[in-house]
Amino acid sequence: MPDLSQTAGEVDVTLLDQTVGENLAATASRFPERPALIDLTAGTRLTYAAFDAEVTRIARALVARGLAVGDRVGVWSPNRAEWTLVQYATARAGIILVTINPAYRSHELVYALNQSGCRWVFAPEQYRTSAYREMLEESQSELPRVEQVVYFGTDDWNELLAAGDRADDAALEVRMAGLSPDDRINIQYTSGTTGFPKGATLTHRNILNNGYFVGELCGYTELDVVCIPVPLYHCFGMVMGNLGSTTHGSAMVIPAPTFDPEATLRAVESERCTSLYGVPTMFIAELSHADFDSFDLSTLRTGIMAGAPCPVEVMKQVVARMNMREVTICYGMTETSPVSTQTRADDSLERRVSTVGRVHPHVEVRVITPGTNTVVERGAPGELCTRGYSVMSGYWAEEERTREVIDAEGWMHTGDLAVMDADGYLNIVGRIKDLVIRGGENIYPREIEEFLITHPDILDAQVVGVPDERYGEELCAWVRRQPGAALSEDEVRSFCRKRLAHFKVPRYVRFTDEFPMTVTGKVQKYLMRERSIAELGLQVAASIENA
Repeated sequence: MPDLSQTAGEVDVTLLDQTVGENLAATASRFPERPALIDLTAGTRLTYAAFDAEVTRIARALVARGLAVGDRVGVWSPNRAEWTLVQYATARAGIILVTINPAYRSHELVYALNQSGCRWVFAPEQYRTSAYREMLEESQSELPRVEQVVYFGTDDWNELLAAGDRADDAALEVRMAGLSPDDRINIQYTSGTTGFPKGATLTHRNILNNGYFVGELCGYTELDVVCIPVPLYHCFGMVMGNLGSTTHGSAMVIPAPTFDPEATLRAVESERCTSLYGVPTMFIAELSHADFDSFDLSTLRTGIMAGAPCPVEVMKQVVARMNMREVTICYGMTETSPVSTQTRADDSLERRVSTVGRVHPHVEVRVITPGTNTVVERGAPGELCTRGYSVMSGYWAEEERTREVIDAEGWMHTGDLAVMDADGYLNIVGRIKDLVIRGGENIYPREIEEFLITHPDILDAQVVGVPDERYGEELCAWVRRQPGAALSEDEVRSFCRKRLAHFKVPRYVRFTDEFPMTVTGKVQKYLMRERSIAELGLQVAASIENA
């Protein structure tokens, strides 16, 4: 019999049967005086006892203000202590947190808030060029369900805290007693192949256990200090970072609101961090910082590189120059909470820098012939599928789109092409779906294409991903202009910047009279990619080896 590409993780380790709120309370009772949350920008430092008390205070306020179990509350903000407090407070009160990319602009924000039915929104008033209050106020007429906006650092936030002080514990305790680990607790938007994003809906069981097992495989204890420069709105930050820490009593360190290589290196040194997270572009920026050698990184032991294809040479430098001898690579997707596979600390260096590891506990993975359920032999490429506690409950209010990716047997079809070796280690070798991963941000070209054709001078547009040494991939838009239109590349990019998140703005714009097509009229994006690489001189970036 051939050795098939299917394997399952250990089941003799305990799967947590708790809510996020219960788990945090248990951790706080075990390690009350250990540091829990450190926000270096704000100067906030909370022990586990203080963190748990603040979470309870906010949860009491949310209940007192009339938010019910299953109501949706959005958080649209860069990283800050209040973000994390809201994450745990909503979980404790049984409220579904809708995590919104802080780079979103009004076009994307309105869709996410309306599609999820958010009653409340948490946001800062402003951060750099993002005028959050201004965008929310301008969009007010398009947000009929939003009843309340609480702006961090203002009287709104202070009044919420005061309301928590005035409320007693009885209502919250009754609320918590009725919650289940299988309750939906989080909606995260992932870009969709048919335009607008899909809301991957996750339960307490999904994200609590995934964070826990990520932390277990990093060897976390209450003595670990985890530096989290990755965005909290994404599973990398709020699950692998926050929940990976709080399930073990480890400290969460927020070095800056958004990624800054110097702030990250400074945080590792000043807080004596033992673990550091990042997508490959973050580690590249840190390693190439002019003063890199002046920072003391000797306390680092482990960490995670994930979110995009991980260049082998970068992994080797992280181990050699950053002291991260137990660094791991993770593979996953938002729909699987997110991690399905991870390298282990005791794996050989070759394994840890050249694969995405093997299957997580209580999870199954298999590689199939695309379009079928036939499992391929080890060493053969096919579509990676995963099954287990980590698979989302579905896309919010979109049953048909859920059925497109989760089959009748519960397998999540990732759309990624993988090869499984004889020992169960996986390599990601390509993608079936039309997805671009730029610096850890998942982008579906269809969304950009549908936006571009709203421009009066654009007849049609196709968007492809092209290789990039810094971000892994960048967007290249092929544009067909309306007859007689004199649209420039800069005008196309400017049009995008006004209504789309910065990472969705095409770096490259090509004007063309026609797209390469099949005889049946289907656009051949692989040819567009090949031609773009050749014409833009991206051969070196295309040759970079990834895990």
